[in-house]
Amino acid sequence: MSGDPSFEIPVHPECEYNGGAITRTGGTVFSLIPTDGAVEGCLGRVLARERYTAGDWFDLPSPVYLVHDRELGTVFRVVGYDDRVELHVTTTTESSGLRAFYDALGEESETDWRVECEAIEG
Repeated sequence: MSGDPSFEIPVHPECEYNGGAITRTGGTVFSLIPTDGAVEGCLGRVLARERYTAGDWFDLPSPVYLVHDRELGTVFRVVGYDDRVELHVTTTTESSGLRAFYDALGEESETDWRVECEAIEG
């Protein structure tokens, strides 16, 4: 794996519940970009590991998964694209879970991954 990203979360999203609807503001997205430009099947292999429970939504342009790390007890969203994997922080996401997912991607692929972090203020 290239470098040693910390996955420190600068901004957790804030949620408001109003009449059954949830409004989220702010948050953090980590983009994991393979140096060879192809995500291939490594995302599916990571999500198939016993430590993860993942549910996906259908009829979206890219696969979106809500992922629960059973070992660490943390939850985050994962979006898979052809050229990157995005980890979206939820209100309860822990940095250690993001780091573990990043490490798992490295184990399941034959490439290095560059990490970009975008903090979205509410």
